[in-house]
Amino acid sequence: MSGFRHVAMFRWAEGTTTGQQDEVAERLGELPGAIPEIGAYSIGVDAGVTPGAYEFVIVADFADRDAYLVYRDHPAHRAVVGDYIAPIAAERAAIQYET
Repeated sequence: MSGFRHVAMFRWAEGTTTGQQDEVAERLGELPGAIPEIGAYSIGVDAGVTPGAYEFVIVADFADRDAYLVYRDHPAHRAVVGDYIAPIAAERAAIQYET
């Protein structure tokens, strides 16, 4: 496979509710329908197997770096980040790499 992958992991702020986390997952799940550059999109909640792990992950695949940049800067993505993720995120780690 030749492409570009984005992985983002989050730890939620203390006091974040399950409802808020579900809202993040729901809003992120709508993005593939709004941003055609997304090739594959997976979101998940930590299974709780390893202490200290991040709590939530997004893995997104794109045809190339330019397609990722469209996603990164897309108004629908920016709205989810600003309205739903930023208010409850305590920590974020991310990486992008060629596949």
